[in-house]
Amino acid sequence: MSTGVIEQRSTSTIRKPAPRYRVLLHNDDFNSMEHVVQTLMQTVAGLTQPQAVSIMMEAHTNGLALVITCVQEHAEFYCETLKMHGLTSTIEPDE
Repeated sequence: MSTGVIEQRSTSTIRKPAPRYRVLLHNDDFNSMEHVVQTLMQTVAGLTQPQAVSIMMEAHTNGLALVITCVQEHAEFYCETLKMHGLTSTIEPDE
């Protein structure tokens, strides 16, 4: 007959949140403001026109604007989509 010792194991695991990345829009002298706003709205679901205008104006004024902060896979998708529409975009870790 066994002694019936039960080994307890912790079932709780600590999940680290996925690293976040910033999608940045760079100013350029080639695309119209309307094109930039439309592309932002088409690329980032849920982005309103006022938000897209604000991002476009920030890039226009400061040379760079934050579009969205998200997980790396999404950030890469947004960045590539913006580039496919002729916009200059990069991603960087959100520290």
